Amino acid sequence: MDLNEKSYIEQQVANRSKSIGIAYVLWFFLGSFGGHRFYFGKTGSAIGLLALTLLISWWTFGIPTFIWIIIDAFIIPSWVRRNEEMIRKQATDEVLMMKNK
Repeated sequence: MDLNEKSYIEQQVANRSKSIGIAYVLWFFLGSFGGHRFYFGKTGSAIGLLALTLLISWWTFGIPTFIWIIIDAFIIPSWVRRNEEMIRKQATDEVLMMKNK
């Protein structure tokens, strides 16, 4: 792979990847409603967190939601890396497909 192709791949990663800053802003302000999980496309668990917050947490003083959100704070960087790896793989596949034409 030449330098232009590598630059294209990294440009795609920079343009299309999720921002860790936005993820943490969503986590901070909308974390109990699953905002950061919706951002990463984790819709099922985001709805679960939303349901936990709206339906159950008021009985338990928000402790389960608080625990879930604290755990998510440590998991967000791995989600960002996984997203970047996926985009890098897609861009590499695009470059290889264009080379084969």
